[in-house]
Amino acid sequence: MKICFIMYPWNRVEPESDTTLRLIHECVIRGHTVALSTVNNLTIRDSVAIAFCDVIKKTEKVTDNIPNFYKNAKFRHSQLPLAGFDAIIMRANPPLDILALNFLDSVRDDTFIMNDLDGIRIANNKLYMASFQDAASQYIPATHVSKSRAYLERVFDESEGDKMILKPLDGFGGRGVIVLERSARQSFNSLLDFYIGGDEHGKGSNYVILQDYVHGAENGDVRILMLNGEPIGAMRRVPAAGDVRSNIHAGGTVVKHKLTKQEQKLCKYIGPKLVRDGLYFTGIDVIGEKLIEVNVLSPGGITRINKLNRVKLQQQVIDFVESVVNAKERVVSRKNQFRQVIEDADAL
Repeated sequence: MKICFIMYPWNRVEPESDTTLRLIHECVIRGHTVALSTVNNLTIRDSVAIAFCDVIKKTEKVTDNIPNFYKNAKFRHSQLPLAGFDAIIMRANPPLDILALNFLDSVRDDTFIMNDLDGIRIANNKLYMASFQDAASQYIPATHVSKSRAYLERVFDESEGDKMILKPLDGFGGRGVIVLERSARQSFNSLLDFYIGGDEHGKGSNYVILQDYVHGAENGDVRILMLNGEPIGAMRRVPAAGDVRSNIHAGGTVVKHKLTKQEQKLCKYIGPKLVRDGLYFTGIDVIGEKLIEVNVLSPGGITRINKLNRVKLQQQVIDFVESVVNAKERVVSRKNQFRQVIEDADAL
């Protein structure tokens, strides 16, 4: 197979913990041709979508030591047509310029893209959770998204709880997440001014999220990796002392976690929608058995879950990619066989 990873620059990879590197290494071990590119290296030439890629040079033996693999990897730089790849794996870090996805629209019928472009478009920000309805909605905390200071003030004042969460709509990695306590009501207007911004006419303003505080957040959250609508691994992330954020980059630590029955039900209810939207590999964040966030661009956690459970989740992910590509190839082969039967019959 020929696989292209559209990701962050290679020199920003953290070899000891990087999930994307584990996926790349698994592909190389299996003998696949692996090319790396970034969204800034996508272009169109003569109506053909291409990417300036670094293709990993194949060697006779691939080391099992992934940090050493990263250190010693050699590349050849090439300008390659995207339609020539069997699979494109999207691993760019947020925030993503959604316009960059337009370069890939022309090849989506030729190449399996994970995650699907339309899925990324609709789930790229935290509004996506508002689309979970019916049984799945019971796992979503009450969430309000607005630019209206007056509306958000009213929501906060009418809230029955003593705490709420305030965060930017396009935030990531735990950035900008604040716990609002009713006792600090006098600071709320100032925080809204900062988060919403804009001029007196609203130009340049930003949407913010005001969400019910889920009790238990002080103990951290659970990151669950979902593959094709099913959970394949999980870990509990514990925030650093004095911090509400449990993200690893915000100082959190991880411990082993086994999904509760309610967490399993949550996955059962939201998994089908993720698959329908083409979001085959995602990371969901859960607090108190409530869905807090869906990560679709470059969900991490494989390395840490692997160490906690002595598994290699990257094998399952690449198994899935291979199965989809093989299924597409079988469909094409079957179609060609049938076409040949019809041509042969017409020649009689």
